[in-house]
Amino acid sequence: MKHKEAVDAMLKVLGGKDNISSYENCATRMRIVLKDDSVVDKEAAETVPESQGYFYSTGQHQFIFGTGKVNEVYDDFNQEMKGTTAADSESNVKEDAYANLNPAQKLVRVLADILVPLIPALVTTGLLMGLRGLFVELGMTMSPGVETLFGMLTDTAFAFLPVLIAYSATRKFGGNPIIGIVVGLMMVAPQLPNAYEVLGGDAAPLSIFGLDIYGYQGSIFPAIIAGWLISRLEKWFRTWVPQVMDLIVTPFLSLTVTIAIIFFVLGPIIQIIESTVINGLVSMISAPFGIGYVLYAGFQQLLVVTGLHHSLGIIELSLLSDTGVNMLNPLGTASMAGQFGAAIGAAFLVKDKVRRTNMISAAVPTLFGITEPLIFGVNLRSMRIFASGMVGGAVGGLLTYIFNLAATGMGITFIPGLLLYVGDMFGMLQYVIVIIASATVGLLLVQTQRKHILAEI
Repeated sequence: MKHKEAVDAMLKVLGGKDNISSYENCATRMRIVLKDDSVVDKEAAETVPESQGYFYSTGQHQFIFGTGKVNEVYDDFNQEMKGTTAADSESNVKEDAYANLNPAQKLVRVLADILVPLIPALVTTGLLMGLRGLFVELGMTMSPGVETLFGMLTDTAFAFLPVLIAYSATRKFGGNPIIGIVVGLMMVAPQLPNAYEVLGGDAAPLSIFGLDIYGYQGSIFPAIIAGWLISRLEKWFRTWVPQVMDLIVTPFLSLTVTIAIIFFVLGPIIQIIESTVINGLVSMISAPFGIGYVLYAGFQQLLVVTGLHHSLGIIELSLLSDTGVNMLNPLGTASMAGQFGAAIGAAFLVKDKVRRTNMISAAVPTLFGITEPLIFGVNLRSMRIFASGMVGGAVGGLLTYIFNLAATGMGITFIPGLLLYVGDMFGMLQYVIVIIASATVGLLLVQTQRKHILAEI
């Protein structure tokens, strides 16, 4: 046995063969689920021979061995485990890991399983979108053909984000992913008024049965709910629909009932929430002593998590129209910067170079104002990371209030947002200070919670 020393060391720190519930390997790591996590010697786990690192994440004890070597270690580990219940069992590591999580951890894990597969597409599109905004603000002119092509590259993934999410959610919950795609497409169908245009006052919603109906562009949770509904309905219909009719009746009912709920039940609820959020934010921003600024910059990224952030354009347009300035722009940047710093801080806690690179890659689009990859790929894996980013954003919000900082436009944030301060070099310096302070606080807070965060991510 080539890696016997490493295998024996892992078994020793994990409480022996009888404590192992299930195990598997991925491209770089051994992933092991235990019956009793309390017996693990975590300090000794960090020194397992040949291992490049150890961490505990979402119910799994993970030892990093690297590409190629991990397969050899797994084979030796499997040989050592022969005859045990874990080796003979057909139990699934992911299912066992879920069983060890509390409800909050399960929710985060479900969101990660749905959204993390989308990160590469969002990272790429986010970078392209940020670059386009930067080019436009720099005064670059494009021919109509080039502009259309660039728009296709930058807007497609985000315009059809509910389609991607509905597909991934339906697959996660065990439904028919193709039906998920169709429902997602219906949620953003071109026949429906665009959500951004409706909320910006450039289009009117459809009126059906006295309800306002428009698309779900940019929405996240409605698409997840759609995927969950499809899967639940499909399984329920199959319990009583005759098999000879299953191919036609089950998909038809699953799709039509889901769409009816999404547009005629969930839609009005979301509209009420959006109206409440808008009115609440307007009142909050005017709170004395900068309290509103601090709260907004701290919690703004929660609106991105819920998909309600597209409502902010209404407030920004109103501010620019009434006062000529927009303080929500630097506050939004502060919120992003806090989360960016927290994500970078978390990335440098991780010893696995592949994981660290992936985390940094997810954070990079934030520099151009796109935070979805960072939030769902990194920060929401641990509420400590996300909360650290919120505190960082809140600090930036306080500085924004002290500086009396406000932008003269909207639509671009973070690095491209610098262009909104070209005519005010002192304002630009203050904007940079807000970014650096927010990111630094987020990063430092994550670093001070190293042990807790490594146990969660």
